[in-house]
Amino acid sequence: MSTPSEILGAPITLRCGATIKNRFLKSAMSEGIADNAHDPTPNHARLYGTFASGGTGVVVTGNVMIDSRALGEPGNVALEDDHALTKHKAWANAGTGNGAHLWMQINHPGKQQPKGISAQQAVAPSAIPLEGTGMKSAFGVPRELSGDEIEELIARFGRTAGLAKKAGFSGVQIHGAHGYLVSQFLSPRHNQRTDEWGGSAENRRRFALQVYQSMRAAVGEDFPVSIKLNSADFMKGGFTDEESLDVVAELDKAGIDLIEISGGSYESPEMFVSKKSTREREAFFMDFAEKARKRVKVPLALTGGFRTARGMARAIQSGAVDLVGLARPLCVDPELPNKILSGADYEAPMRKLSTGIGALDKMGMVEITWYEQQLARMGRGQRPSRNMTVWGAATRTMLANGLKAFQQRRA
Repeated sequence: MSTPSEILGAPITLRCGATIKNRFLKSAMSEGIADNAHDPTPNHARLYGTFASGGTGVVVTGNVMIDSRALGEPGNVALEDDHALTKHKAWANAGTGNGAHLWMQINHPGKQQPKGISAQQAVAPSAIPLEGTGMKSAFGVPRELSGDEIEELIARFGRTAGLAKKAGFSGVQIHGAHGYLVSQFLSPRHNQRTDEWGGSAENRRRFALQVYQSMRAAVGEDFPVSIKLNSADFMKGGFTDEESLDVVAELDKAGIDLIEISGGSYESPEMFVSKKSTREREAFFMDFAEKARKRVKVPLALTGGFRTARGMARAIQSGAVDLVGLARPLCVDPELPNKILSGADYEAPMRKLSTGIGALDKMGMVEITWYEQQLARMGRGQRPSRNMTVWGAATRTMLANGLKAFQQRRA
């Protein structure tokens, strides 16, 4: 019987010809450490050099925006032209050390652009605000995109992908999950257009497919292009798992190299599933992955819930997924892959984080800042601090970004 180190240490070759050295994928987490010009800093290089040296096969960056006038969080990187390409090259060089792939996640926030973060009004497929407590006051009402603007955004996704390749990144990922712009186009709840970009499921997925084609044209056939996609957005009248499976099938047919499965949005951020079978398997969206595997051959990565070497290996061995996506466990232990590959019976050293105030804990923002502070520490060349309090993390985040740092956001 194969051991977890053997299963997770096996390489995999993508359809574009690129080989990934093992089955670990560091999923995107927004770093929030860009400079005031929205360019990467030396801290990006240190942070991603740390992930690369820790043994992860594919390291995905936090979301890089295609338009500096449309940011999703404080401290986002934006890549629109080559004015700061030297800084991006330093980031790419560090993140591709030790045989790692470094893939740039490329994004536009759409209506999930907090008020006050940009002088430009947020845009979306339809002029429908986010719903839920405090959402309209935090994000406002977006403006509906024109057909010409949609075409320009598609071109921007391709331009950013081409620049990422030029800078030395070894792959790119479309952020099509968590309620950002690509996800908004897919959702009948958010996309109520009556032109070729809305209405039918086929029309609503046109934007995602055109974004993929734009990026593929910019980087060529031998360069990895992936997407992070919601299994569902868990909202009434929203994007369903049946529609998501159809999108997976169309992307597979179009030639995409890897699909990372996730779920949820700002309006429905709770990713955690309480079913006993889910707790035992660790993976939150394994049921969806199993359905997707029956329809497509494209490699699948599954993110959310993995904590033990045995659970990760079991997911790969099942045949439903090809890579395990890890986010928060790598924030507290970037050496996790090396430890598992050395043969350790590993369990991530996670702990429950709480402010002691139930309402704040439910919002999740203070917890998110705790993990962001771990990323910031690694960017400064320090080790993660597992003993840092949530209040200490919140104070550091507020000093760096002000109160806008606590607006709703997701990776």
